[in-house]
This record gives sequence, structure tokens and C-alpha cells, in this order.
Amino acid sequence: MRDGEPQDLDAGAAADGRAEAFEAVIGLEIHVQLATATKMFCGCELSFGEPPNTRTCAVCLGLPGSLPVANARAIHFGLMIGLALGSELAPRSIFHRKNYFYPDQAKNYQISQYDEPLCRGGSLEEIRIHRVHLEEDAAKLIHVGSSGRIHGSDASIVDFNRGGTPLAEIVTEPDIRTPEQAGEWLKLLRSTLRRLGVSDVNMEEGSLRCDANISLRRAGTEELGVKTELKNMNSFRFIERGIRAEVERQRKILSEGGEVTQETLHFDPASGALTSLRSKEEAHDYRYFPDPDLLPVAIDREMIDLAREAMPELPAERAARLQRELELSPESAQRLAFASELGDYFEAALDAAVDPPPPAQMLANWLTGDLVARLGDGEDPQASRVRPAALAELVGLVAARRVSVGAGRQVLDSLVAEGGEPQAIVDAEGLAAMDGAEELAVIVADAVRANADAAERVREGNSKAIGPIVGHVMRETKGRADGTEVSRLIHEQLGV
Repeated sequence: MRDGEPQDLDAGAAADGRAEAFEAVIGLEIHVQLATATKMFCGCELSFGEPPNTRTCAVCLGLPGSLPVANARAIHFGLMIGLALGSELAPRSIFHRKNYFYPDQAKNYQISQYDEPLCRGGSLEEIRIHRVHLEEDAAKLIHVGSSGRIHGSDASIVDFNRGGTPLAEIVTEPDIRTPEQAGEWLKLLRSTLRRLGVSDVNMEEGSLRCDANISLRRAGTEELGVKTELKNMNSFRFIERGIRAEVERQRKILSEGGEVTQETLHFDPASGALTSLRSKEEAHDYRYFPDPDLLPVAIDREMIDLAREAMPELPAERAARLQRELELSPESAQRLAFASELGDYFEAALDAAVDPPPPAQMLANWLTGDLVARLGDGEDPQASRVRPAALAELVGLVAARRVSVGAGRQVLDSLVAEGGEPQAIVDAEGLAAMDGAEELAVIVADAVRANADAAERVREGNSKAIGPIVGHVMRETKGRADGTEVSRLIHEQLGV
């Protein structure tokens, strides 16, 4: 199934004639902690992992008489996000007080934006953006249960270090149809934000969190169903599993003739259970009103120009360029563009002056396949012992058949372990490709005789049976033989 297609969620349902096909309608709300030096409305330094309640002041604690001041860097980052998403930038934007009581909100209101947000509209890969607005984060509430009692009783404690952290909230239109599409789109958004440099988007530390609004409607209709909200999901797998579980829960309710209740839910990734947190609030429940202590933000041409000048090439643009200019496959181009550390390494290797130069697609394959497999997924190859120029030289040697693929992988093992120069490793370990065609033909003949059963199966048309013969040759030549030439000689000697 392709992303975006209606999903038949009642496949295999009861065969009593009452089952109907439903499609999911999904919108996302993404909270991004911005990489500023200080909080949104005060001068407290931002950090992660500091001792609790050591990054607070009268402003972020909401003490009487304190006055907030908007963080200009956060507004700059918000404008960059809006430009990246093709949003309309508001010439005038104001901050509101969003009133509610939560134990982790010291002021009993959150400074956010309501009807005059910083950015409206836009899209990213065909998913439309509703709005982008700025706000402050809440503090961190820690529940201590029976396994960690304080003064002999259950308790909840609050760390206010996070309170007041600048957030950009990105709200999509309900254009997503499947959990998988939600996960893939979020990966692209995270790559885009990381490339912008506006956030480290570290989901494990809570720098990127996602809520999902989910409803079901009967396939083929336009009317939206009652939506529920899944809160604060912080991994792609968690997000996909949570959405899938809620879609199935709603499908079951609707197929049995029930009605979905609008509410906010929590998904437990350990048990797979969904639990209700509270009834879903509407805008009027928050009693929004303009914050009287904050002036409207007037966005002038200079601010927009500064944001535009800071814009790098974005992942989607980079993928298109790599396909267009280097003729990379769409899969390779996206892999390199959406993981900027891989893309930067690839382009540095491609720009290295090596002889012979590596073919671009072959270099991409060795980087995203062989090197990443040896380093571990997620490890930055720039931090490894394998210099970009060294990988480019190695791939060039393999492409020119001066080194076989198998020997090239042996060289790569040495580079990962100790670094160095590919040609020097080839010379020191005797890994250069074999030059003598007659010598290789003799070794192939010996391998055919030693693997008579496999040779007979190849003669009978079983192409996969050639493996033991090729393996014999590679062992005898210590990987120096060219695999394509070995295969050709085997077929020639077997007369097939």
C-alpha cells in the first residue's frame, strides 16, 4: 500500500454484512525545543541533565511583579522554520495566555500564540501545514510510586528547569492516512529541522515530541469523525504503534455501532495499552487572551532577510540535486539527504582529488551499505578513522578492478580499525587484483573438479549452485580474484 491511500481498516472483519470500511484521518502536532542559549521569556540558561530546579528565575516561575521579554533568537528560528515549510510569515504576531492548571505549570497559564501565530500555511512533501507558532514549554513532572517513595509515601515532584524552554509547535492539516506515512513524514521533518540548525531534535531528550489527532470516517465520505489525541510520543516506532493501536480501537467501536468519545489518550509502549487522560479541551476552555506584558512582534523585512540568509540547502532539495546532477537512485539520494552526516561525508568523498575517481552511485552504495554496517547505524562516519578521501580512493580502486570487491572489503575493515591509506594496505597485504588470466583459469579448473556435484547442478541449469565453486576460488586467491571474471570462467569451462 502506498502512503496516502485510504486504508481499509475492516479487512477480515465480521462477515455478517454490517462491517464497513473506514479510513484513518490523522493530523500531527509537533513540539520542537529550539536551540537557543536561554529560555523563551527570561535569561535562564538552557541545559539538559542539570540538577533539578537550578535553571529558574522569577520570570519562568511566574512570581508576582516579574516581566517576560520575548527571545529574539527563538523568533528568528521560527521564521526559518516558516521559510523552510513555505509558510506565510505574519507581519504582526502576538502572544497569548493559555489558561489551565497543571502541576508542572507554575504560572497556571502558558504563554503561547492563538489567533495571530508567527506562520500560517505551507507544506512539506504534500502534507499541508496549518500553522507554526511559538510558546514556552512546561516543567517536568516526575511521579514517584511505591518503588521510590519520598518520606514514606507516594508523591509527584516537579523539576522546573525545563519550564520556559522555547518551543515551536508545528501543526499539520489532517492529510495523513496511515501510521507508516506519519512516521516517514516525521523523519523528513526531523531531518529538515536538524539541517536548519534550529534544534538538535533529540527525541530521547524530548527536544522533538509529537501529538497525533486521529479520527475515522467511512471510506468514500468527506465528513470527519470524532477525533482523539495521543499525547507526547517521542520515538518514530512509538508514534506508529500508538496511532495503529488507536485506529484499531476506534474501528472496533464504530464497527460495533458505538460512538467515539473526544478525549486525550496516553499510549503505553510497554503494554500497548491506551488510557484516557482527560476529556479533550476546545479553544474556549483555555480562555485565551493577549498577554498584557508582551508587545506584539512586528516582523520586518530585515528579520525575514536575516532568516533567509541563514537557510541551508534542505533535505528535499538536496535529494533532488543528488538525483539530478549525479544520477543517484531515489533511494540513495534520500538516504544521503535525510541523514545530513552521511550526505556531508559523501560529498566530501566525491570532492576528494583521487585517482581513479569513484563512480557516484558506487560510492553511495559503499558508504550507506558497507561503511555504515561496520560503524553501526547512527554513528557519524566523519568521526571514524575512515577519511572521506580514503573511502573515495578505495571505491575508485574497486571500480577500476585494481582490487576485487572482496579484497576491497578487507581493506575497508583495516581502515575502520586503524585508518590509513587504501593503496598502502593493498600493497602491504598483497590484495591487488590478479593480473594473470591463465593463472586464474587454472585455479577455476581446480575449483570445478573439487566441487563436482555443484558443477553438475550448474550444468543442469541451477545457477545458484555456483556458490561453492566461486567460494573455493576466492579462498585460494585470498579474495584477489574478480568475481565477475571468476563466474565467466566457470561458465566457460562448464560449457553453459
